[in-house]
Amino acid sequence: MSIRNLDSLFDPASVAVIGASGREGSVGALVWRNLRAAGFAGPRFAVNPRAQWIDGDEVHASVAALPEAPELAVVCTPPAAVPGVIAELAARGTRAAVVLTAGLDPVQRQAMLDAARPTLLRILGPNCIGLQVPGIGLDASFAHTCALKGELAFVSQSGALVTAMLDWARGRGIGFSQVVSLGEHADVDFGDMLDYLASDAKTRAILLYIESVQSARKFMSAARAAARNKPVIVVKAGRSQQGQRAAASHTGALAGSDLVLDAAIRRAGMLRVDTLQELFFAAETLSRWRGNRAERLLVLTNGGGAGVMAADAAAKEGIELAEIGPEAMARLDAVLPANWSHGNPVDIIGDAPVDRYVNTLEALEGDAAAEAVLFVHAPTAIVPSAEIARALAPRASRQPPRMLGCWLGGPAVEEAGRIFHDAGIACYPTPEDAVRAFSMLVAYRRNQAQLLEAPPARVAEQAPDLAAVRTLVQAALAEQREWLSEPEAKAVLEACGIPVASTRTVPADPQAAVAAARSLGYPVALKILSPQITHKSDVGGVVLDLEDDAAVRDAVQAVLQRVRARRPDAQVAGFTVQTMVRRAHARELIVGASVDAVFGPVILFGQGGVAVEVLADRALALPPLNAPLARALVERTRVSRLLAAYRDTPAADAAALTRVLLAVSQLLADLPELAELDINPLLVDERGAVALDARIRLSAARPSGAAHFAIQPYPAHEVEPLSWQGRALTLRPIRPEDEAQHLEFLAHLAPEDIRMRVFYSRRSIERTELARLTQVDYAREVAFVAVEQGADGQEKTLGVARAVIDPDNIEAEFGIIVRSELKGAGLGERLMDKLIRTLRGRGTRRLTATVLVENARMLDLARELGFVRQASRPGEGTVELSLAL
Repeated sequence: MSIRNLDSLFDPASVAVIGASGREGSVGALVWRNLRAAGFAGPRFAVNPRAQWIDGDEVHASVAALPEAPELAVVCTPPAAVPGVIAELAARGTRAAVVLTAGLDPVQRQAMLDAARPTLLRILGPNCIGLQVPGIGLDASFAHTCALKGELAFVSQSGALVTAMLDWARGRGIGFSQVVSLGEHADVDFGDMLDYLASDAKTRAILLYIESVQSARKFMSAARAAARNKPVIVVKAGRSQQGQRAAASHTGALAGSDLVLDAAIRRAGMLRVDTLQELFFAAETLSRWRGNRAERLLVLTNGGGAGVMAADAAAKEGIELAEIGPEAMARLDAVLPANWSHGNPVDIIGDAPVDRYVNTLEALEGDAAAEAVLFVHAPTAIVPSAEIARALAPRASRQPPRMLGCWLGGPAVEEAGRIFHDAGIACYPTPEDAVRAFSMLVAYRRNQAQLLEAPPARVAEQAPDLAAVRTLVQAALAEQREWLSEPEAKAVLEACGIPVASTRTVPADPQAAVAAARSLGYPVALKILSPQITHKSDVGGVVLDLEDDAAVRDAVQAVLQRVRARRPDAQVAGFTVQTMVRRAHARELIVGASVDAVFGPVILFGQGGVAVEVLADRALALPPLNAPLARALVERTRVSRLLAAYRDTPAADAAALTRVLLAVSQLLADLPELAELDINPLLVDERGAVALDARIRLSAARPSGAAHFAIQPYPAHEVEPLSWQGRALTLRPIRPEDEAQHLEFLAHLAPEDIRMRVFYSRRSIERTELARLTQVDYAREVAFVAVEQGADGQEKTLGVARAVIDPDNIEAEFGIIVRSELKGAGLGERLMDKLIRTLRGRGTRRLTATVLVENARMLDLARELGFVRQASRPGEGTVELSLAL
């Protein structure tokens, strides 16, 4: 990924249109006229060898004939000409190009990229609508209309949706900072755009329309970084399961690519919506309500019907209406008519004057129920809606925000809605829209909580017996078998610490089955064992609750007859005889894993049993998991409600279920050959969890393993002990949960030491900035802490060294700081040594820093480590340092 030269796409000093034309209806004519009409202030150049003038503007015969190198070029030539044009532009020094041309074949496409690569000329497209930056009057597109100026960035794979969005948004007065059509994203893709827009001061929220993702780890890394800075909202086409591949396991059948992308969006801290309208509702709510943490809603209205509509919408969205406390109820009774609703929704009656609205809001002040208030107003003849809005706006716009507005009606409430909007209060046309927007906010916060989790690949409580697992796997692959037998699959689970039902393997002989049943103890279950049959129930290959020898003998004969009739091609290897696990309160669940073509290994949880595909009650998550992520996965299913206690059924052992999920996550990290895993059913009750059946498919292509995770795990392998000054320290990568510890570390730094490190002496730090320091993306940032464990068992941070790596892994900029009382004792040198070793191992080419001239200690350390002074900036009082790695 790279954001290099992307500023030339979005803020160019000059623009050329290659293939500009005066021919009516041509792409070249539309682009040229759009560029002129939008008011771009810099030089504009038209290039066409067959024209001299277009609409009074001079036309140049070629790129070489241009009076200067354009910073941005818009290419709308025939496909065969595109590679040559890009080569000419690169030779002139152009930094970026928008290739609108469609129909490039693979050879032409690669030639285009090869021509751009030597000078890092960035390419948007090909086969795209183009881009618009309303703030600078740049319309480098052939869209039918130009976007209004605003603070939302919209990036789309679909050109048709770009034009539809422009039309839809203009009619509603919605503006944009950038509108970008990615087209075939041969170069600039979603990852690059997210990286660029994350730090764009003109953009307060990022809106994406996604049809597919190609590079999962790049996308996830950029998405997680962007979502830490501002809301990222996704519309994704293709929720339907039509065309989903057939799969041999339940997990493979259930884990469709759309569900996997859903899990990726959630894990990256983004929000997914279904429609364009929801996209804007979400952007409105998230950008105006980010500081509000409420999950319950209070409805305040002047109409009983409107309140009922809001309550119904809340029930549908799973949003709980808050219960008003007794003190607030007393205050409401004092200011409202006797016939008010005395509950939530708070109906203050349709004849309410302005004072009643104000008094009601003040009466609710301080009550926990009023942390999130949906104000629903229907116009009346008693008082103009605008007067109510003017009276409420100052109170409703206090921080953190706590009110959503819904002004029902048309012209009579337009001014009121405008007053609320200008006061920073999110407004919606209907109660249903408002409640839906609030539910999006709740979902977004939960996704943001997952963003903070950074688990290592190995988190299971019991270390797996990997030697035993590898022996089974290598034996199966040596026999060119994809599927492990049921006993082998259960042996893998046992080696990972997952309890399984006692099982014996016997030949296809009734007496052997009887002997196994006697040794296990009745009752037993009998299951066919065949490499060709994975779903045994489908062919009548499972018989349960066999109580005696005769029942086992009869079952063997009956199963063999059914299998021969239904699957004559299947080779019968024998049977498994299994102890019948009878647990009165057990819930049947499924835990599985599969490998998505884009996002790699995924984990599935849901309601199990033979009807698992029909019920389709499941949720997916990307590994690695830790306990909070595992619990969040379970909570996204309907069956999770059955895990709690109800009637005479005790609560299931949630910890045991979490252990199973963590064991599966670890198995995916440790076993690259794992292609599919089904544990179905997994019985869970108050006594724990036990797997009754298991299927495991292997692949010699090794599609699993931590290296294929879409999210880079916490790099636990980089943790190392350090003996320093007679003290036992640990050098390790920083973790999100280090936040409080890091704050304590910063508090013990002298202002002058802070100034030497970050060029200012402010000791206080914003919560978002602190989170940014501890919630790092291990794919693009290295941050090591030296920690010491105190007598109370608590860790204390003594020093930090970090380096931010550019997306091309060419250069990393570092910073280092240690506790003020420990300066000069060599700890900084040890931290730098760790940093340099790690970056060299990653293949980073250069380590750099900007250091204040008076920071003699840092300059001395850099000289000892071999850094070269690249340049000095006397006016700024800084020195540029560089170390070739």
